[in-house]
Order: sequence, then structure tokens, then C-alpha cells
Amino acid sequence: MRAGELDQRVTLERFGEYKDASGAWTEGWETVGTFWAAVLPLTGREVIAADAVTAIGDVRIIMRYRPGITPADRLTHKGKQMNITTVIDRGSAGRTLELLCKVVA
Repeated sequence: MRAGELDQRVTLERFGEYKDASGAWTEGWETVGTFWAAVLPLTGREVIAADAVTAIGDVRIIMRYRPGITPADRLTHKGKQMNITTVIDRGSAGRTLELLCKVVA
């Protein structure tokens, strides 16, 4: 994967219990980080083929490997929230992640 292919910014968010600005504990989504990624809409053919095998999303996100990302997390890209349906360690080498996501809003 070449760095030039990762030309979009995505924000990873995780749901949990956090302290707010006043110091009170609250539940909600907190930003884990913002990362460079390739954001690729899936074609109709890919969705139909993959849907027979596993839960598939509307968008494929390719990014550098980050440990701990799970389907319980979500991404935001250009104001659209995406639930992660599948996390794939491409080549099992710990270098590249492929995230299949379903656009929510």
C-alpha cells in the first residue's frame, strides 16, 4: 500500500463511559483518533457476492494497521457515520486493515 492511496481522513470513535469537561462521568462516543485511509464505495456486484458469505457494508476502508479496532467501533467520514461490520487484517501481516462498513447517516 502506497501512502498516496490513503487520501481521505476518517475518525475512529469508541462507545464507553468517559469524564466530560465538568468531570462528571457520561456515556457516549469518544474520538480515538483521526487517520488517513482509502474510502472505496463497494460496487453492486461486490455487495451481492459478499452478502452471501458475510455481513457486508456499503463502503470499504483501507488503512494502516491499528490494533484493537472492532465492529463495536464506528467511523466518521465527511460527516457520514459508518458502523464497522467486518475487520480484516490483510495478509495477516499487521500492516494493513480492511474495514467493511455500513453507512448510517
